[in-house]
Amino acid sequence: MAIIRETTRGYNVLAEEDILATSRKVFLTGEINPESSSDLLKRLMALDEENSDEITLFINSHGGDVLSGLAIYDLITNMRSPVRTVCIGAAYSMGAIVFLAGRKREVYEHSRLMIHDPSYLSNDIGGKKPHEIQSQVDKLIETRNVLAEIISKVTGKSLDEVLKVTSEDSFYNAEEAISFGLATEIIRKET
Repeated sequence: MAIIRETTRGYNVLAEEDILATSRKVFLTGEINPESSSDLLKRLMALDEENSDEITLFINSHGGDVLSGLAIYDLITNMRSPVRTVCIGAAYSMGAIVFLAGRKREVYEHSRLMIHDPSYLSNDIGGKKPHEIQSQVDKLIETRNVLAEIISKVTGKSLDEVLKVTSEDSFYNAEEAISFGLATEIIRKET
């Protein structure tokens, strides 16, 4: 959708994303994959290059590719601009890991977060040798530990506590996310 603005030079047609980018607001919605992460990485880099003011990243994602999500996490945690992450809807799986990259981590009142162990996406092990299967399992366990360490570092929970809760899909409403240390604040309309 485009928005038309009148200026001294006439009318300008602007995309919603361009207007939001001028106020340093970007979105991560849908699946996290190489394409969506590449687009987001470029936007974040451009905003960080522009100046070091705070950037707000709104997240509504059920997760996706681990490497793409970790690329976003690494960039955010190494930018000079502070990034405020806001869960608006859902931050599940890798969406939750990206959410944890924010210096401020805010959730809307009816949003949900979910953390869990990574899963092996291909169920086809037919024709594979035992050492090939074991190699894939070893990589999965390595990824599990990387994600658990991130959650542990951000929440202040022990690695054992994190590994226990991530062994299953663990869902958190806004209050529970604050209590566990995933979020720092709930966004509510002041009356």
